[in-house]
Amino acid sequence: MQDTQKNLYKEHLRRGEIIILFLSNKYALKNIKNATGYDGELYAAHYLMKKRYKLVDARYTGRFGEIDLIVRNKNFIVFVEVKLRKNKNFGTAGEAVTYSKQQKIVKTALQWIKTYKCDLQPRFDVVEIYTELGEINHIENAFA
Repeated sequence: MQDTQKNLYKEHLRRGEIIILFLSNKYALKNIKNATGYDGELYAAHYLMKKRYKLVDARYTGRFGEIDLIVRNKNFIVFVEVKLRKNKNFGTAGEAVTYSKQQKIVKTALQWIKTYKCDLQPRFDVVEIYTELGEINHIENAFA
């Protein structure tokens, strides 16, 4: 993704202006054959905002890795890993978040907390998206 496109994406997410046609219902998600990780992040951001989370940052890149979405509610700052899969034939999307990936996310989250001086309790979630099934699963406290 080009830098200008990435910055535009971040700006749209910060303002809550998700402009993608398939976000209006889950059935349209079934028709997306070429959905990418970027599409999944947009869908997950929209889903979480509907659950009353506030979007703080997207695609945050730090020294140790990248965090797909950072959202908050009144009690937690939530670091979200988004996994998009066609179906569950080869296991769940959440299973793709390996221990080493979890450690990178935790280290990157600590860097973000230190940089932005956040005093909310951190939490690590995974959002699984299955395009064939039109299904989204939000796994709270997926790892620590």
